[in-house]
Amino acid sequence: MQKRRVGILISGRGSNMQSLVAAMRRPGFPAEPVIVVSNRPEAAGLEWARGQGIAVHAIDHKQYANRMAFEARLHQALLDAQVDLICNAGFMRMLTGGFVDRWMDRQLNIHPSLLPAFPGLDTHQRVLDQGALITGATVHFIRTEMDAGPIVAQTAVPVMPNDSADTLAARVLEAEHRLYPHALELVATGQVSVRDERVVMAAPVGRVPTLMWPPLG
Repeated sequence: MQKRRVGILISGRGSNMQSLVAAMRRPGFPAEPVIVVSNRPEAAGLEWARGQGIAVHAIDHKQYANRMAFEARLHQALLDAQVDLICNAGFMRMLTGGFVDRWMDRQLNIHPSLLPAFPGLDTHQRVLDQGALITGATVHFIRTEMDAGPIVAQTAVPVMPNDSADTLAARVLEAEHRLYPHALELVATGQVSVRDERVVMAAPVGRVPTLMWPPLG
């Protein structure tokens, strides 16, 4: 199978970008990183990607009159790199319907909760404030609504009694680093497709243990 060409969008250090690149460098992985784009020229992740031999491109959204002009430049950069799939990895820009439609079902995002619960910002503090016992992370196809779209994969993370927003965020981020490459592999190999705004698996999924938290005695 020909490797799918992946463009990664970041706004900061790009820790999920690093986990994706590490996975794509493994023998047999069905995708390869071809460009990293940031809307912030000072993003630390750009230098890291450059050191990995990946093409990088900074497109400062502040230099464009409106979102459509910024997205037109972003779209062209991805086309020039012959990108097949986009992975948003800490990309802190809402995208208009025009851009989303051009990349429909070819653009992934990761969010640090079990969507549709707790979309948006300050996720971990809201999880704690609501007294949730289990949280996690979600990889989904992007739609125009924030943190919405068909869900590709999720992982569950228990909330510990002494958690702060920071400790919970760190533990969820570790889970994100495992989940995102898994989801990308599912998409790149065609094991998932979208039908009626839901992800459909090409093959049946076997039974897995149920997570119960607190665990049964």
